[in-house]
Amino acid sequence: MKNTKIQQSKAIILDLDGIITHTMKLHQEAWKKMFDDFLSEFPQQDQFSESDYITYVDGKPRYDGVRSFLASRDIELNEGTEEDDTQAKTVYGLGKRKNERFLALLETHGAEVYDDTVSYINKWKKEGKKLAVVSSSKNCRPVLERAGLIDIFDTIVDGTDAKRQSLKGKPDPDIFIEATRRLHVDPKDAVVFEDAIAGVDAAKRGGFACVIGVNRNNHASEMHEVGADLVINSLNDLP
Repeated sequence: MKNTKIQQSKAIILDLDGIITHTMKLHQEAWKKMFDDFLSEFPQQDQFSESDYITYVDGKPRYDGVRSFLASRDIELNEGTEEDDTQAKTVYGLGKRKNERFLALLETHGAEVYDDTVSYINKWKKEGKKLAVVSSSKNCRPVLERAGLIDIFDTIVDGTDAKRQSLKGKPDPDIFIEATRRLHVDPKDAVVFEDAIAGVDAAKRGGFACVIGVNRNNHASEMHEVGADLVINSLNDLP
């Protein structure tokens, strides 16, 4: 694919974790800590792996990630409620435990950015393209604030918006479509950058002009399988 579709696009939509910031690694570490502690009660179960993260959790809303992984291990757990605390042995309890761990890691490590992405964001901004961040995380805005990028985007659609507006999470395209609605552009005039398989799948279902998978975590083949138009290792590899 040549750069033509990007040049002709009216809007660029970017995922947060793994595209703009390095916080994907913090999420992965938080998920692993939470699930490994939980799985210690199941001696027959293997620990949470990188493959588990990519397949069952990456890119999905928090509680969907919990449900997906538990189902993969045939572990049944009560759903619980949003009022559950972090010690509750429920889907909501585990999700909150993971988020508590993530926020602690964010406080310690901060929100490091990918220089290749920030360089292109500034370039696209100068060219007059509309810019959106789409994330399943409810921590999207705090992360962008820590990274000093909160004011550069025309709109942000995150997990908090998804809950308030009853938008389905990835791999459904709802949050991507909502971003284009806010930007007043058609999906066929927008390009999406995603690092998660579920995110690539969602964007393809949304009918976007071009869906570019950024292979930060060594799953290029899976991105191609769900329909990525192009897979690159860095935005510096754009043709």
